[in-house]
Amino acid sequence: MIGDLASFFQLFPGVYLTCLFILGLCIGSFLNVVIYRLPVMMQREWRHDCLEFLEQPNEPESESFNLLVPRSRCGHCGHRISAGENIPVLSYLILRGKCAACGTSISIQYPLVEIFVALISLVVGWHFGVSLQAMAALVFSWCLIAASGVDIGHKLLPDSITLPLMWLGIFLALFNVFIDLETSIIGAMGGYLSLWSVFILFKLTTGKEGMGHGDFKLLAMLGAWVGWKMLFVIILTASLVGAIVGITMILLKKTERSTQIPFGPYLAAAGWLSLLWGAEISQFYFSLL
Repeated sequence: MIGDLASFFQLFPGVYLTCLFILGLCIGSFLNVVIYRLPVMMQREWRHDCLEFLEQPNEPESESFNLLVPRSRCGHCGHRISAGENIPVLSYLILRGKCAACGTSISIQYPLVEIFVALISLVVGWHFGVSLQAMAALVFSWCLIAASGVDIGHKLLPDSITLPLMWLGIFLALFNVFIDLETSIIGAMGGYLSLWSVFILFKLTTGKEGMGHGDFKLLAMLGAWVGWKMLFVIILTASLVGAIVGITMILLKKTERSTQIPFGPYLAAAGWLSLLWGAEISQFYFSLL
């Protein structure tokens, strides 16, 4: 059945890309939930662990809270969002960006994330065609978007995203989906140790922590997917873009020099670009030299 569906999509690429776009909208709606709820789940888990370590009583939660339950609600009035009010992008437009019950404005972030995920899914499908690479790259892209969203909002890179994705990259390397196993393992090791070394040197020199440990794990994960040869490209691209954005925000007085800027989204973007166009980016950098 899967083979027949793949053959159908190969015959009708327009249908394939349309399905990916719609799938991307739906996944984007779920990623909005992940970006909002995962940090809360992490904080609750940390609080529980701290109280357990201190041998303090832990108050039971009033209701289950995870990525599936409870149903999404309006943050202002508590109105439960129905299925009809939760259609990606379309519901936002119909409701004119307001809660159906109390009229409170809904953040523009939700439809923007849905559209962004749909467009990224479209690009992946167009680049890799109907293939196992496309399926793997879609999972890779969606997880990077979720991790970046959490990092932007909370300066956290969840292990529950980066570590399973790293192991998935190594598993795919067993079958040479993107790279071979040796390149993947060395990439994961090199990714972690490279940023860890920078972190240690910076701390020894300044006495401050220049980045979070989650960045090490994120680069290790990217190395497992694209290989050690792309690590320099990823770090260089992420650093350049991060510097440009940071300087621009300072000049526009949107932030201060002392403000911490999450590095994860820049690493994620550079890693995603390297998966799709790594050879071309490398060639461009070498041509400048």
